[in-house]
Amino acid sequence: MIKKWAALSLLLCGYFSFAQEYVPKNDGVKTNTSNYTALTNAKIYVTPNQIIEKGTLLIKDGKVVSSGASVTIPKNAVVIDVTGKSIYPSFIDIYSDFGIKKPSGASGNRRNPQYDASREGFYWNDHIRPDQNAIDLFEFDSKKAKELRKAGFGVVNSHIDDGIIQGTGVLVTLAASGSDATRLLDDRVGQYSGTSKSKTSRQAYPTSLMGTMALLRQVNHDADWYAKGNIKEKDRALEAYIANKNLVQFFDAGKKINALRFDKLGDQFGIQYVFVGGGDEYELISDIKNTNAKFILPLDFPDAYDMEDPLLAQSVSLEDLKAWNQSPANPKILAENNIQFALTTHKLKDAKALMPNLLKAIAYGLDKTKALEALTTIPAGIIGKSSELGHLKSGAYANFLITSGDVFDKETTIYENWVTGIKDELTAMNTKDLRGSYTFNFDNTAYELEISGEIEKLKSKVKTSTKEYGSKISFSDNWMQLTFAAADSTKKDFIRVVTNVTNPKTLSGKLFYPNGNEGTFFATKQAKDAKKEDKKDNEDKDDKTPTIYPITYPNMAYGMESLPQQETLLFKNVTVWTNEKDGIIKNTDVLIKNGKIAKIGTNLSSGNATVIDGTNKHLTSGIIDEHSHIATESVNEAGHNSTAEVTIEDVLDAEDVDIYRNLAGGVTSIQILHGSANPIGGRSAIIKLKWGEKADNLVYQNSPKFIKFALGENVKQANWGDNAKTRFPQTRMGVEQVFTDYFQRAQEYDALKKSGKPYRKDLELETIAEILNKERFVSCHSYVQSEINMLMKVAEKFNFRINTFTHILEGYKVADKMVEHGVGGSTFSDWWAYKYEVNDAIPFNAPIMHNAGVLVAINSDDAEMSRRLNQEAAKSVKYGDISEEDAWKFVTLNPAKLLHIDDRVGSIKVGKDADVVLWSDNPLSIYAKAEKTIIEGKVYFDLERDAKLRETIKKEKNELTMLMLQAKNKGLKTKPIEKKEKELLHCDSIDHQL
Repeated sequence: MIKKWAALSLLLCGYFSFAQEYVPKNDGVKTNTSNYTALTNAKIYVTPNQIIEKGTLLIKDGKVVSSGASVTIPKNAVVIDVTGKSIYPSFIDIYSDFGIKKPSGASGNRRNPQYDASREGFYWNDHIRPDQNAIDLFEFDSKKAKELRKAGFGVVNSHIDDGIIQGTGVLVTLAASGSDATRLLDDRVGQYSGTSKSKTSRQAYPTSLMGTMALLRQVNHDADWYAKGNIKEKDRALEAYIANKNLVQFFDAGKKINALRFDKLGDQFGIQYVFVGGGDEYELISDIKNTNAKFILPLDFPDAYDMEDPLLAQSVSLEDLKAWNQSPANPKILAENNIQFALTTHKLKDAKALMPNLLKAIAYGLDKTKALEALTTIPAGIIGKSSELGHLKSGAYANFLITSGDVFDKETTIYENWVTGIKDELTAMNTKDLRGSYTFNFDNTAYELEISGEIEKLKSKVKTSTKEYGSKISFSDNWMQLTFAAADSTKKDFIRVVTNVTNPKTLSGKLFYPNGNEGTFFATKQAKDAKKEDKKDNEDKDDKTPTIYPITYPNMAYGMESLPQQETLLFKNVTVWTNEKDGIIKNTDVLIKNGKIAKIGTNLSSGNATVIDGTNKHLTSGIIDEHSHIATESVNEAGHNSTAEVTIEDVLDAEDVDIYRNLAGGVTSIQILHGSANPIGGRSAIIKLKWGEKADNLVYQNSPKFIKFALGENVKQANWGDNAKTRFPQTRMGVEQVFTDYFQRAQEYDALKKSGKPYRKDLELETIAEILNKERFVSCHSYVQSEINMLMKVAEKFNFRINTFTHILEGYKVADKMVEHGVGGSTFSDWWAYKYEVNDAIPFNAPIMHNAGVLVAINSDDAEMSRRLNQEAAKSVKYGDISEEDAWKFVTLNPAKLLHIDDRVGSIKVGKDADVVLWSDNPLSIYAKAEKTIIEGKVYFDLERDAKLRETIKKEKNELTMLMLQAKNKGLKTKPIEKKEKELLHCDSIDHQL
């Protein structure tokens, strides 16, 4: 196959001139025709912006010779008069899998994980496949090509949609005749990538989006190392990746946030991706514009839900309702922001669905010129083929459509699609257009016949002034056949009409009665009533003008119309829990200014401050959750026993509603930890819960570096099932050896790096070396005292200290050793016996560790519990006789210290960030509510505003429900309601998205 295509590629440059003249011909006489063809008197769209009202298009040998208003037509030209018709460049789809067979799944037992690559001589990860070339698998699909031509397409760039890096695409025409040799335009156009693993391999890594991102970074580092000649073994995948670097880099992002994530990744290595969008780019349009990327947009707008069942309708989220309402405006919004985009049939059930959805986008405000650019000049420009494709200037391929009128009018018919000068007649141009209203008499009764639909697929309505009758119409070769129900519906009889149409203004033929008798049929086409037409057009326009709901931040329930702004706030007469030496101060004033705590005292004033009466209320620093798994798309990268190369910061989910719910519980900062699928997990993200902000704005500036380690059942896969018995370690002893091995390797790696000698950059060992260099802190998932002791000893052997043992439910047994080592404990208040290794947990754990001198925090590890950490802290007062002040520090100052952010947050002190919460009662009380949650002087949660938001949500859901019901009543497609349950992530959650 490879040799076949290599040979074909050599012929490309001369195929139009020589047409493979050396090929023997045994099926007839060999003749060459190279006549000119001139299409005259057409409205020609040379480009979307250059239009000739009455021009000539001259073509020869599959290319455009000339186009213009006064083209000289050679004597030997075939002249085709297309008066009244329009000519457009054929469309281009640069993100297609046309002609590529979908890869079959890998053999073997999919339940048994595979950790090593199955390909030899290639990269160590099977899902990196830049060595794939679509041309090697390409087989022309005549049926699919016909469908695409009917939809207006002449050229597609096809690729193998399999793997994270998928290899190169192949640019082919959809010409109705010819061979692969003549259809092939370029055998290597663009390199394609995405987020999904190859179906041809069971290799486990990566299991998460953050693993995919880390893998792509490592590939780029390895390619650079390989290009410098530092790897002796041949790696065909890296060689291909290096060779493909100068090609257009396509990336299937699939949604707005992934476009931002992978653009940031690309910037690290000088790669500007062309992103396949998800249709939601409008929600973060400023950030999307700042990527400077071009986009390829699928037009797979969501269908309306069937909302007739009011109980089921309640389960549809406002986010989904708004997506249905807003998504069709996405192309328009991108165009308004000067973001270049091409359109694709990708994700559509079939190619014919493109035009109805594009017309919908136009109804939502997309300019028709921009729409045409997105199908012609822009895709041609993206792949570097602007001189050959996407227009009808001299030298371009003769790829064009002949239409009855405006290609973006639903009544327009595409008559012909010429591809490289080869005509495909889709609908005969002399086909008579019967569409319109006719009147006829039958049995002394006046009838009206309405004919609509597409020319080749007509629809009919037969009615009198009082009744409509079921009917069916067909039209072929100038013969029209009409069947409609007889007036006497009890007999279920039908009247049949046959007429040979010579003039669409009158239909004359025979009529056949149910009893076999014949009669004459004569119908007259009615002239359009200008007033009625204007009224209908206005009604249609009003009907089609959509009501688009405003975007909120985030664009879902509880989203805000605008982001909170920093305010100057003065709290008066409030009880302040300072967490400082002043302790709890009553009847005190606190001034917040410029995002900081400016003053604490009595009788404070500030002229421009918003004054908040704190009488009988309590002001505290915001709660800090040391161990959380909210606001992330991934928790575990479970593909290896060490995944230090991955980071939660890559996969932050700023639109997780649990951010808002945590704010309602007084939480302002959290550490999002990697899960416990492996002994050495991924890097943490320490964020502030700035609801409505983009993901990057949540992360602490100059954030301390953390990583998650884990001990116990999870990492040795004791609870993963019988098939998970192949990955090392499988015992607690083995866990110790993993740590020792990786620290030793990182030590050697760091020494080489510091020596100044060349070294291969290894993201995993770079991170572990940061631990040895005391630049990164370790939070370790832990339960059993023996393992806790083990890890402290391993750390001491390599001259560093564990920062935090999280969970640490047997911490009370080793509190003295923890103090000696200098490690903190972040634990649950009263969880126990939820699995075997937790049997010895007690609710006195936190107080015992605290009294022994351990720095103690209470964490959640749970999206629900994190909303009530104030109550979790109160349990230590009950169980351990801890003072209220110290108990409150368990969820504020102490976790701040464990996270090394106590210089910024964790207490109410002049100069610290104004991350504070106003409580209705003592914050340790079960009756206390967070009335205001403030971060850096911005109010991100307000109890009164929350009540208004709930009313707004109810109102908008009801209005959008009515719009969906109206859509169904108009006959638009709807889909059944699917119950969507939000998955709450925990330490043991494994991604399923890859």
